Amino acid sequence: GETVVSEKLTLEQYLRDRWLPIQEARVRPSTFSSYRRNIELHVVPALGKRPLDQLSPEDIDVFYAGLLKSGRKKRPGEKGPAKGLAPKTVHNIHVMLNKALSDAARKGTVVRNVVALADAPSLVARKRPEIKAWEVDQLVEFLDAIESHRLAPAFEFAANTGMRRGEVLGVRWRDIDLDARRVSVRQALVSVSYKVSISDVKTGTSRRTIDIEEDLVQVLRDWRKFRTEERDGVDPAPDDLVFVKADGTSPHPDIFSQLFDRTVAKIDVPDISLHDLRHTHATLLLKSGVPVKVVSERLGHANVAFTMNVYQHVLPGMQAAAAETFSLLLRTERNKAGTSTDEEPMEEADDDESADSDDTDSEADG
Repeated sequence: GETVVSEKLTLEQYLRDRWLPIQEARVRPSTFSSYRRNIELHVVPALGKRPLDQLSPEDIDVFYAGLLKSGRKKRPGEKGPAKGLAPKTVHNIHVMLNKALSDAARKGTVVRNVVALADAPSLVARKRPEIKAWEVDQLVEFLDAIESHRLAPAFEFAANTGMRRGEVLGVRWRDIDLDARRVSVRQALVSVSYKVSISDVKTGTSRRTIDIEEDLVQVLRDWRKFRTEERDGVDPAPDDLVFVKADGTSPHPDIFSQLFDRTVAKIDVPDISLHDLRHTHATLLLKSGVPVKVVSERLGHANVAFTMNVYQHVLPGMQAAAAETFSLLLRTERNKAGTSTDEEPMEEADDDESADSDDTDSEADG
């Protein structure tokens, strides 16, 4: 049968002392930080003192309702009633608690997972924010403006690969094959509470290989040569990060983004974020007729459907271009046929040949 631990373990004790320490070694730093924040800010104040074996599905339902109504913590000096948390945030808390209590039930700490019996918060479909992306001339203007900065190669790399900020800053020399012109995406530099660490990439599809072209290869060769000179003739080690400061340490991801923002503010281009450089890469490829599947693979998306959903604003133009391409194929073939007819007119048969043909046909029909 089912095992029940006799000790009166509270939800707070279980989450803080047992479950969280295990998760710290298993999930990404950003995920662990989210778990810890939601537990401290929302779960513990509302349900922390409750014994695990006394929690009910109704307790969880009431907890979710409270979060949706007034769960947002007020900032110092903020007046008025507390506002509710976003449905997405409450859903994330539900997913976390469901995982925690499922683990407890599996290990015999509780009889059942009451979170699984509660009503999961419904997600309100949000309108996807409009994708911001530059045209190619605007991208070139930015790259020209940043060219004199030490980290210009990193921005050139980001623009040419469509990689995420953390992936760009987390790439090592061993991940780049300059001769084969390929980049392997294996890790990312992430910032959690402003503390920087190396983490595995987001998902299995994020772990990918990207082809690069010769111009970017030359940028990387020049950058490697510069780093070797900076290190008194010592080549960078295979495990060294590629884009680093003079002392060999990585720039903080937030500082990298701020450098992008400051440069954009100085030139006459639309105001976009560093992440939008990734959107620019994808949009320009799609507009140029590169198959969606190829773009999806370069970006490391879970599937092509996700890519099509994100970049659906580009698809109508692609549909029109496809229709025009097909029409052009037909016109070209018809023009070729018409030209062939003009150049080689069909010869008229003389009377004797016509008579012979008629006789032959008649005999055949008979």
